[in-house]
Amino acid sequence: MKIVLLVVVSIVTMSIIGTAIFGMSAITSNFDNYVEQPEHSKSVHHIMQDIDDDIIIIKNEISSVHIPENLPIRSQENTQDTKDVDIKDSWYVGEGLKQGDFFSYSLCHLEYHECAELRMDIWIKEDVQIEGKDVWIADTVVYERHMIIKNQMEFAKSDMKNIGNMTELDSYEQAFQSSVLWLSEYATLSDDSDNDEKGPKEFAAESWGKFGNIGGFQVAPLFAESITIPAGTFETVAIGWEGNPFWSKIWVADGFPFPVKGKIYTHITDGIPPPEFDFTLLEYKEDVQHNPFEDIVPIEERTPTEGCNRDFEKEVSIKNFTNSSDYIVHAFYGPENPMYGCEMQWLIKFIDKNDDTEFLTQVQFDFMVADENLHPLRSIAQEEGRQYFYSPSGQYLLDMIVDENPGDAKYVIWIYGLAPEGIIPSTESDHLEIVVPVIPLE
Repeated sequence: MKIVLLVVVSIVTMSIIGTAIFGMSAITSNFDNYVEQPEHSKSVHHIMQDIDDDIIIIKNEISSVHIPENLPIRSQENTQDTKDVDIKDSWYVGEGLKQGDFFSYSLCHLEYHECAELRMDIWIKEDVQIEGKDVWIADTVVYERHMIIKNQMEFAKSDMKNIGNMTELDSYEQAFQSSVLWLSEYATLSDDSDNDEKGPKEFAAESWGKFGNIGGFQVAPLFAESITIPAGTFETVAIGWEGNPFWSKIWVADGFPFPVKGKIYTHITDGIPPPEFDFTLLEYKEDVQHNPFEDIVPIEERTPTEGCNRDFEKEVSIKNFTNSSDYIVHAFYGPENPMYGCEMQWLIKFIDKNDDTEFLTQVQFDFMVADENLHPLRSIAQEEGRQYFYSPSGQYLLDMIVDENPGDAKYVIWIYGLAPEGIIPSTESDHLEIVVPVIPLE
C-alpha cells in the first residue's frame, strides 16, 4: 500500500486522535467485569469488530507519570530547502557544556521499539577525570510508557561518548547517543588522528563529512533558521542532507552543547521513509545545583516470576494469511512451551499478500488475548501505555509476560490498517489468531 501523505503527531496528540480513530472505550484492569459477551450468532468479522469498540484506550491506573502535554507536533518537512549559511564560527557536540546544565528531550529511535516516544532528562552533575580522561558525570531519568528509570552516564569530553556502565540504561542510552548525540560522529572537541572527520566543524564548511555507504550523503550545513520549540526560540543552523522525498536535518545553536531538534529519515528507494530518529528539546536550565531527580521514585518494568527460564529462542514459526486474506503474517515466538508468569517473545513480520518477499510499511496493530468467542481479554499495546503498536518497517519485536492460565491461550494479532501514525487507516481491520499452549511454572 502506498501512502502519499505523511503527517506524524506527538504521543499526546495521538491520545486525543486515538479515541476518534478507533472508537474504543476504557475499562479497568479487572477483566472479570468486562463488557457484555458478543452474541454467538454474529459473524467472525462482526465479533472481531467488537474488539475495536472494547479495547482499552489508555489505562489511567498505570501511573500518574506522563509525558508533558507540550510535546511538539511533528509537521511535514519542507523539501525545497537550499544551502544558505554565512556564519563565521564553528561548533561541536558538547560545546559550552557546564556543571549544572539540565536538559529534557522527547526522542525516539527506530531501533528502540520502532521509534516509540520516550522522554529523557539529563543533569550534568560534575566534571571529573576517569583513567586520565576528562569526563562529564550526568544523572539521568527516562520516562517511557509507565516506567521511570534512573541511572547515570559518563560522557568523555573529547567526543561525548558514554564510557560508563550501560547495563541498566543500555537501550535508552543507545537511543540518546544515536539521536541527540549523532553529530558526535563528525563534530567533536578533539581531533582524532585516525579519523580526519573529527574535531570542531565550521558552519560555513561545504561538508562536515560523509554519511552512508559508497556514494552516500554529504552531511553539511544547509541554512540558518530561527526555530521555536518547547524549550524556547533558538537561532540555529540546520545540518543535514537531501533525501527522498524529505530532507534530514539536525538543528544546532552556536555555543549550545547539544542539538535542539532533529529528524533523520531512513534511506529507502520507494515509498515514504520512516524516521530513523526524531528528537526535540523540551526544557533547558542552567546552574541547577540541587539534584533535580532526588525525589523521583523509579517505577520498574514488571519482572517474570522467580524460577522462569530466561534462556530461550523464538523457535516456533507460523506463517499464514489473516482472516480476510488482506495480509500475510509471519510470526515467530519462544519459548515453545511458555509458562504462566514467565517471559515470552514474538517477532512479527507483516507481508504483502501479493508478494511474500515484500514487507508492508506503516502498520498499525495490536497484540491481544481473546476468549473462545474472540472477545478481547487483554491488549498488550495498552498495557504498555500505547493505543496501538506501530511498525514503519513491517517487523516488530514484542516482549510480554504470560498472564494466561495453563491451557490453550488464544493470541490475536489485530491489524488496524496501514497508515502513518495519527492517520486513520482507510482499509478494514483484519486479524490472525494463534493458539499457544501455556504450561504451569515448574
